[in-house]
Amino acid sequence: MFLAAVLSGLFIASFLLTGAVQRIALRGGMLDIPVSRSLHEEAKPVGGGIVIALLFLAYAGACHLQGSIPLREFLALAGGALVALVGLLDDLWKLSLAWRIPAQFAAASWVILWLGNVPPIDFYFFVLGESFLLNALAVLALVWLLNLYNFMDGVDGLAAGELVFVNVLGFMIAVLADDAVLGLLSAGFGAVALGFLVWNWPPARIFMGDAGSNFIGFSLGVLALLSMRHDSMTVWTWLLLLGVFVSDATVTLVRRIARGDKWYEGHCCHAYQHAVERLGGHRRVTLAILALNCLWLAPLAWWTVIRPQWGMPLALAGLAPLVILALRLGAGVPATERGR
Repeated sequence: MFLAAVLSGLFIASFLLTGAVQRIALRGGMLDIPVSRSLHEEAKPVGGGIVIALLFLAYAGACHLQGSIPLREFLALAGGALVALVGLLDDLWKLSLAWRIPAQFAAASWVILWLGNVPPIDFYFFVLGESFLLNALAVLALVWLLNLYNFMDGVDGLAAGELVFVNVLGFMIAVLADDAVLGLLSAGFGAVALGFLVWNWPPARIFMGDAGSNFIGFSLGVLALLSMRHDSMTVWTWLLLLGVFVSDATVTLVRRIARGDKWYEGHCCHAYQHAVERLGGHRRVTLAILALNCLWLAPLAWWTVIRPQWGMPLALAGLAPLVILALRLGAGVPATERGR
């Protein structure tokens, strides 16, 4: 009952604070102005994701002070504060890559510093044990994940809805695996996301901005590392939970690099962006992806928890159709060139 009361409080606080940020952003002119690649036709307030970052970090800190989360694990999560700050500055003044990337790598390295070596990963045919290589790959994965989440934040309700989905499943798996830390963090993160989603559901009244999307991607990466350390989830479970985001963003990036495009510049080449044109609206795309998550990815992710030795084959089986779908939707190719 106490946890339910706390989660209700987090939801209400997120809802109210997001509304306050929306009003402040409107008055202060902190708006996302549509450009040629935008899927929106009117300017909208941006920066609402800072509410998610502040509330989740405050909640994690309270859990630590209460004795539910070890200091090292809280400090690893606290690296998200730097990610959120840089994201907020980028929302306000459009920082260059020369500022953003070093800060992102610093935050990712901070996580490994406090958590220690990444646990071994079972690749079915062999196991990659604790090593400098695995730690370096974890840093790269954290930086990729926070940028990946930012790339996928272009449709109303999609990024926030994905966050709710991942944390609901994370909480359920944590209960099954008796992982109290993951359960507490997933429940709190989900409640905060749900409060923001009320304002971000199509048609969105506020966007989360880089402050939110970068922080969310980074924090989910930290939760993944925590669950691997606690032996409650594997990297394959997380790849499935984030399957739509991973497949779309990765296919788009690889295809743009292969085409010789400037991959670091803004564009409208993601599969989900092309899907908006085909399905005729943000709401339909968001609902379709959430349905795909629940009906296809969630059962496979759950299976990797019950049969962790099958993690890699299940992940490949789950992601392969999504990669094919992304290719068929034209991920990485401008809309003007599709069908040529």
